[in-house]
Amino acid sequence: MGQSLVKNYIHIVFSTKYRNPLIHHSVREELYHYLGGICKNLECHPIQVGGHVDHVHILCMMSKKIALMKLVAEIKASSSKWIKTKNYLLKDFYWQNGYGAFSVNPTQLDIVKAYIENQEEHHKKKTFQDEYRIFLKKYKVDYDEKYVWD
Repeated sequence: MGQSLVKNYIHIVFSTKYRNPLIHHSVREELYHYLGGICKNLECHPIQVGGHVDHVHILCMMSKKIALMKLVAEIKASSSKWIKTKNYLLKDFYWQNGYGAFSVNPTQLDIVKAYIENQEEHHKKKTFQDEYRIFLKKYKVDYDEKYVWD
């Protein structure tokens, strides 16, 4: 086979450190665009970026040129530095250490996209921790609760 053909869709989820509600409406949309821009610069086509006051969701098509771990590290480092410049109240902004990343079937893209778009409504009923546990269970990820949160 002469060429490498790859099409992997990934749903990435991570929260603010200690789930502090620091993603205020005043910076939220700009942050989502910034996160999407990082993905685009790394050739990981962003499909939907969203979240809530204490976490973000990124649905993107992974580039064949970058490892998932490198993508997430770059997203978190760059956006953390950037958001601290937006408001003095965000000078102590940090992302949690870990993240979740889940493969998405191409036939499910619209469902995941709609889910990310409706985070505000979704979190009227469910906390980030409950939401994340559901993802871990759905994708059959083995985990120890004491190591998931920071």
